[in-house]
Amino acid sequence: MRNLIRHTFIVFFIVATAHHCLAQANSLVPNGRTAPGVNRAKKGAIGKKLEAARNNFISKQLDLSDEESTKFWPIYQKYQQELTAVRILKRLNNSSAASNGTEQIDREIYYESQLVAIRKRYKDSFSKILPPEKVSKLYKSEQEFNDELIKQLSERSERAGN
Repeated sequence: MRNLIRHTFIVFFIVATAHHCLAQANSLVPNGRTAPGVNRAKKGAIGKKLEAARNNFISKQLDLSDEESTKFWPIYQKYQQELTAVRILKRLNNSSAASNGTEQIDREIYYESQLVAIRKRYKDSFSKILPPEKVSKLYKSEQEFNDELIKQLSERSERAGN
C-alpha cells in the first residue's frame, strides 16, 4: 500500500512538472511570435528598442543638420506609422485562411501597392527637407538596417541551436 501511494505521488509529480514545462515552452509559437497569453508589454518594449536602434542607425547614415533633423523626424515617424498599419493588414491577410485564394492574392497585391504609394508620397515630402542624395541614402539605410537585423537574428538563432 505504501508503494502504491509513493508511485501515485511520483506519477502525479511528473505529470504536474511536465505540464508546467510544456506551458512555458508553448509561450512562443514556432514562428517566433508570442502566444496570446504572453505579456504584451515586453513585446512593446522590444519594438521601442528596435525603433530607437533604427532611428539611431538612420541618423548616423544621413548625418542630418539640426534644421534637417527638426523637420525630418516628425515626418519620418508618420511615414513609419503608415507603413506599419499597412503591414499589419497585410500580415492579417496572410494569416487568415481565405476560402478564395484569388481574393487573398488580390488583397496581397493591393497592400503591396499601398506600401509603394506611401513610399512615393513620402519621397516627395522627404525631398522638400533633404537633398536627393540623402533621400536615396534614407531608403538604402532602411534596407541595410533590415538586412543587418535579419543577419543578427539568424546568428542568434544558430547560436541557440534552433
